[in-house]
Amino acid sequence: MAQKSIVSESADIQRAVTLIHLGARLQVLESVTNLSYERLLRLYKEVAGKSPSKGQLPFSTDWFLTWQPNIHASLFANIHQYLSKASELEDIDTVIKAYELYTEQMQAGGIEPLLSFTRAWRLVKFMDNNMLTQTKCSCCGGHFVTEPYEIARNFVCGLCEPPARAGKGSGAGALKLH
Repeated sequence: MAQKSIVSESADIQRAVTLIHLGARLQVLESVTNLSYERLLRLYKEVAGKSPSKGQLPFSTDWFLTWQPNIHASLFANIHQYLSKASELEDIDTVIKAYELYTEQMQAGGIEPLLSFTRAWRLVKFMDNNMLTQTKCSCCGGHFVTEPYEIARNFVCGLCEPPARAGKGSGAGALKLH
């Protein structure tokens, strides 16, 4: 049996604590650390002060393609892509930093973040597995999360051509269209 490193276990615990503070689900913690389910469960209860949410993780790409979530997902994806190229962080640390920057931008704009950490992590997985990609808008030139078979030449983003009812609601993550 291989000897466990106290240093790597400590790094896993610190990473798990950071993820719990960001709202990551237990399944995410299990996949990115080498800590046992039982230890993660105890750690989650200690850090969050409650039991973790139960149920399966979201597994549909559809959520990321609807109007408002797409804008939030695209902002996160662009931040993540930049950090992936510009830094030498481990994959999960890149997701953490990108998510922190995404939430900072939302708060600075007075907008409630629509993207949870678990959805952001799942978005990265979808993009890594070519289930989603980014396509350049033919109007504004921004890069937006799309399905891989989107025709790039004619693609127009939801900011340049919002749907008819866009901006009418006042729900979480609402954008102010002027």
